Amino acid sequence: MNIFTDIRGLVVKALDQMVAAGELPQGLDYGNVAVEPPRDPAHGDMATNAAMVLAKPAQMKPRDIADRLAARLTDDRILAAEVAGPGFLNLRLSPAVWYEIIGTALQQGRDFGRSDMGNKARVNVEFVSANPTGPMHVGHVRGAVFGDALASLLDFAGYDVTREYYINDGGAQVDVLARSAYERYREANGLEPQIAEGLYPGDYLIPVGQALKEKYGDSLIDKPEEDWLVEIRNFATEAMMQMIREDLSLLGVRMDVYSSEKALYSSGKIEAAVERLQSAGLIYRGVLEPPKGKLPEDWEEREQMLFKSTAFGDDVDRPIQKSDGAWTYFAPDIAYHLDKIHREFDQLINIFGADHGGYVKRMKAAVKALSNDAVPLDIKLIQLVKLFKNGEPFKMSKRAGTFVTLRDVVEEAGADVTRFIMLTRKNDAPLDFDFAKVLEQSKDNPVWYVQYANARVNSVLRRATEAGIDVSDSALLAADLTKLDHPAELELARKVAEWPRLVEHAARAHEPHRIAFFLYEIASDLHSLWNRGNDDVSLRFVQDGDFATSQAKIALVRAVGVVISSGLGILGVTPMEEMR
Repeated sequence: MNIFTDIRGLVVKALDQMVAAGELPQGLDYGNVAVEPPRDPAHGDMATNAAMVLAKPAQMKPRDIADRLAARLTDDRILAAEVAGPGFLNLRLSPAVWYEIIGTALQQGRDFGRSDMGNKARVNVEFVSANPTGPMHVGHVRGAVFGDALASLLDFAGYDVTREYYINDGGAQVDVLARSAYERYREANGLEPQIAEGLYPGDYLIPVGQALKEKYGDSLIDKPEEDWLVEIRNFATEAMMQMIREDLSLLGVRMDVYSSEKALYSSGKIEAAVERLQSAGLIYRGVLEPPKGKLPEDWEEREQMLFKSTAFGDDVDRPIQKSDGAWTYFAPDIAYHLDKIHREFDQLINIFGADHGGYVKRMKAAVKALSNDAVPLDIKLIQLVKLFKNGEPFKMSKRAGTFVTLRDVVEEAGADVTRFIMLTRKNDAPLDFDFAKVLEQSKDNPVWYVQYANARVNSVLRRATEAGIDVSDSALLAADLTKLDHPAELELARKVAEWPRLVEHAARAHEPHRIAFFLYEIASDLHSLWNRGNDDVSLRFVQDGDFATSQAKIALVRAVGVVISSGLGILGVTPMEEMR
């Protein structure tokens, strides 16, 4: 139940009546008409910008439209419609609206706020996609959490979502992995490993070397590289992917699909993608200008096969085949996205690290070209995470050799804390992760503050049960909610009512951090009401000797708990029933 959508429907109906009465011209576009919470709650329960956005196309003064619109909003749910400022319309709703929403939340449980907005459109969310050359590092944590939470959010909003990992196993880095694993294989056979510059030095390859010895004994020792490179590359890549799957599992992330870049080279899909672009006149042979910052003498002109990405908003055309005939790294990526299009996804979302910012325009250009602009691609860049402890830069074991691993972070802070904190900033803003602060019990720690609110909900239910009050779903649904008449109680009920709207807005914007922000806000409102009960006995949730009033208050508290549990579920965080 999205009450904001319902009230917007009343506004649109009233506008249609105004058009029929000749008070507004025909053909107005209502697309930008919104109904949302006012910036200042003192102004009312909702506000609409209808008069403001329609004034110019209607060639009328906003206040004239607002006055006539206010007169037509006569629904029983609307107590008052008041024109403010240049033409905003503030609406005050009947308390019965909030009582109904509490009941809906109790009936629907954790499905409260679930939407059919997505209409089962098929969405592919590709995230993590780390090179299979070692364990995932702290930078991957944020992308993994963001992608997984976004996928859950879109599912909650009615989309059919596929989580996908693109294995970058077709480039030179997997050959480096093979050579690095071979040195650990030599070490397992009692020889001194020669970890030359450019090889991966991490201890995580020691077990791979042992496994290679168990499989091959010493039969590969002193053999030329061409005899073992492919075999060890496949073996090590699979070992790394198994490690990555285990790391993701620690974080509560499970992929639906793993796609291999290497498989594209032998499938003919790269050639098919190039042919598709060529048949559309988007491939030519040419010479690119020197990159910015390059002096002419540093630049070797060479003819290459180029994709006309500038025709789709890119800054320059992009090479897809080198002068020696080898494919560039962009070519398999084009083929991979064509494969997604062939799998009939309606939307594509890619989660990239901040260092891939220069890749956004070319990839969007390719998808536009391949799909005839029918399949939108949204690329979200994930900014860096800085680790601290007590405000000081924090370094951990670095068993990977050069970086802090995902496993290190999760083992230090826990999966639930890690996931929530990673969503307390918008994806394109840097994030500081202080191990001391994320584990402290204070209002400044958002995950603790939200979990504490959920624990308080369960505490109220336990105390009420101990007092002999029936807090079953059927009893709370039958409660007389008119006993909720204090402004602070109604304000909390209004916050519950915002949840379905927030879900749709966050899903539409592809911004799961909005869920974390909202949970902090509703937790703060619950804590505030709880604290007011310390001074005002009438606001306490359990009223001694008054079961009917207690049930009404507990129904409100239970509705808040429904929202918190639902929101934490989207974020992949387990709600805590009690805090110790």
